[in-house]
Amino acid sequence: MRPPEAELKALVGEWVKKAAQDFAGAERLAAEGTEFRELVVFHAQQAVEKYLKALLVLHQVEFPRTHDIEKLLGLLGSVQAEIVEPLLDAKWLTPFGVEVRYPGDFPETLPGDENRAVDLAGRVRRAVMTVLEPYFSGK
Repeated sequence: MRPPEAELKALVGEWVKKAAQDFAGAERLAAEGTEFRELVVFHAQQAVEKYLKALLVLHQVEFPRTHDIEKLLGLLGSVQAEIVEPLLDAKWLTPFGVEVRYPGDFPETLPGDENRAVDLAGRVRRAVMTVLEPYFSGK
């Protein structure tokens, strides 16, 4: 049995790994052009959601099963307030987490939204990984 700190580190690492996969997918699909715009914004939303959940797990803050980025940022504000305000724009991605998966019932994506989504996800990724890097490097 691993010590609790090792268990926590492993769980945070799993969230980061899944977030990184979504982020990489969004970047690659965005590079293909506008054909995959809905997939890009979906994976960008998923990346942001998972990066935020990784921080919440690190701080041992319970969170509901939600795709609502603003709600996750609100929870994060109680333990890591300094990174929340610069990331508030990421809440724009929330509708793309679920609705875009169903035909005729998703928010419209416009040309350029794929780039905006990747940029927002990249900002969240950098902010979260800045916090997590010392945790994983043992500093």
